[in-house]
Amino acid sequence: MQPINKSSAVKDSLVVLDTQCPFCSVQCKMRVVKEPDTTGARRFTYSIEGLPNAASEGRLCVKGRNAHQHATSRDRILQPLMKKNDQHVPVTWEEALDAIESKFQTITHKHGADALGVYGGGSLTNETAYLLGKFSRVALGTRYVDYNGRFCMSAAASAGNKTFGVDRGLTCRLSDIPLARCIVLAGTNIAECQPTLMPYFTKAKENGAIIIVIDPRITATADMADIHLQVKPGTDAALANGLLKVLFEENLLDHSFIANRTSGYEQLKSHMDSVLLEEVAELTGLKEAVIRKAALAYGLAETSIIFTARGVEQQTDGHVAVRNFLNMVLATGKIGKPGCGYGAITGQGNGQGGREHGQKSDQLPGYRSIENEEDRRYVAGVWGIEPAELPRKGVSAYEMMELVHQQEIRSLFVMGSNPVVSNPNANLVEEALESLELLVVADMFMSETARMADIILPITAYLENTGTLTNLEGRVLLRESTAAAPGESRHDWSILCQLAEKLGKQCYFKYDSAQDIFDELRLASRGGLADYYGITYERLRREGGVYWPCPSTDENGNQGMMFEHEFAHPDGKAKFFPVNSKLPQEIPNEQYPLIMTNGRVLAHYLTGVQTHKSPSLAARNIENYVEMHSATARKHRIEDGEWVEVTSRRGSFSVRSRITDKIREDTVFVPMHWGGLQNVNKATSPELDPDCKMPGFKTSTVHIAPLRLKSLKLEQLL
Repeated sequence: MQPINKSSAVKDSLVVLDTQCPFCSVQCKMRVVKEPDTTGARRFTYSIEGLPNAASEGRLCVKGRNAHQHATSRDRILQPLMKKNDQHVPVTWEEALDAIESKFQTITHKHGADALGVYGGGSLTNETAYLLGKFSRVALGTRYVDYNGRFCMSAAASAGNKTFGVDRGLTCRLSDIPLARCIVLAGTNIAECQPTLMPYFTKAKENGAIIIVIDPRITATADMADIHLQVKPGTDAALANGLLKVLFEENLLDHSFIANRTSGYEQLKSHMDSVLLEEVAELTGLKEAVIRKAALAYGLAETSIIFTARGVEQQTDGHVAVRNFLNMVLATGKIGKPGCGYGAITGQGNGQGGREHGQKSDQLPGYRSIENEEDRRYVAGVWGIEPAELPRKGVSAYEMMELVHQQEIRSLFVMGSNPVVSNPNANLVEEALESLELLVVADMFMSETARMADIILPITAYLENTGTLTNLEGRVLLRESTAAAPGESRHDWSILCQLAEKLGKQCYFKYDSAQDIFDELRLASRGGLADYYGITYERLRREGGVYWPCPSTDENGNQGMMFEHEFAHPDGKAKFFPVNSKLPQEIPNEQYPLIMTNGRVLAHYLTGVQTHKSPSLAARNIENYVEMHSATARKHRIEDGEWVEVTSRRGSFSVRSRITDKIREDTVFVPMHWGGLQNVNKATSPELDPDCKMPGFKTSTVHIAPLRLKSLKLEQLL
């Protein structure tokens, strides 16, 4: 690619922006070129091309190629809005901030600081995520802050912390994938969710790797599998037990690694004595032979990597399910060396960094614990406050919605998220938000949550807002954004500083740029598990990205490979953990005979707030659907393409049917990118994983019926 001379580009009426995609966790680098449209059809035309980078190697998917469309959309909110007489009307920034400050003060005086809640997002920059946690605890004094990443990475994060002593999405590098001779993709659809990574896997196949995919659907990723384990939703922990059983029976274990670098092996070995492969096969809906085949492929391979994602993690036993896959990694010693390891495929753009620096209810910057006295003293010292002034831990994202519903939380400040669509049990969440004394939403568009807000604050887009993000492999990247902010929109971090000033806390929020915030983040994270101290903007510009942990500006960090010599527990050893095989939290019955799972499609991202504003992306999937097996459709008298109602114990939603033979007969699949009447989360279960508070998105039981039959029954009743 030839570099563009930016000074001459400006003279020639070109605008050249080197940035990175705002969507998934790969964080592909790209160049956006804007120029006047000579045809007269439009004011400007845009051309997009990928820039070389270590993750996607210059590739872009359809989302990245069209990301500029939402950033330049005429639907952007360009000035503060306040609800007056049930209508959102434009107001000045001064009026909006004064109203928020006044209401915050009133609620705090009447109900205490914990009556204020803050709800963030996994797509915010590291700087904004850090500042949101600090704003919550220092400016507001509330313990109630959490974020939508709780629905993304919490199971894998907690499993990594318990097993390894630290959570970083990938323990190896993306460049290790082609070196693996066996790859397990458990509950992850790379081809649609992170498509620019697919060449790593095709290269591995060319090198002779066996690819095992665990998924109840035959996805585009499963199409490339050598072994497809079409598992019953909610039985992944049991499946891992079956795989482990075979590894133990065939003695495909690394006994030296186990003895020197792990603890708890004897308990796991004793547990394996009680595991029966035929019981695992019955639970999972798989044949013993295919489980054995997959286990042998993993165990016999010289190098292997296991990846998990939401299919495994978004369950009420997601934490232990991931831990059981980690048992496989430890038992075979396949970690800490080239071509080996474990990876949790982060979903959101900053799903990794967003959970490291304080917007999670129990964390302080650097992956420190808010309940640890030494951690509290250190961060309080960086912030210039007394440790006693720091609130204690709060609750998880959905539990915050329950507290709102119970009116323990009276005000909610939402930044970078759309909780009325993304939370499970969406009807309760909507009722909760309606009961608030004050709902403030900072967003680019009128999301479903923003429509309910009392005050809406317009924020800048990725083309306009500079900051760092940490991709799925733990590589910190700098996104420099030079486009002018449209209208009266402001950077999210700047809004937090202005609100802090209104609240009389300006002395703690004196920043002139995102770099100023990052420099404080570096110090706050120093010595923590996620140590960013050695990472600077200058290094990021020079090196293109730096892995954490990086404790010194003079070091290159760990170059992406974790646990080569020791794990992060005090004794340096990783921990085995026996996991029981059990049924999902909801079992199909006569009333609710089908298991509903949900997930993503290629063209959309999260709740669709941004991608629905891209004409090119929206045209690919203009509405939601429910995917079901042809035999299931016949049984329920459903025709392809007709509207159906899907009902669970919590509620119902309506979507079109899509009939296929690429899914289990007992399972239906619904994408998660739509709100309103098409919101799958109106029917999902609010039950939470006891270890990490992940909701059970993947295993709700439902009934499905054509709307025409429902209409006919109503006519007969009338």
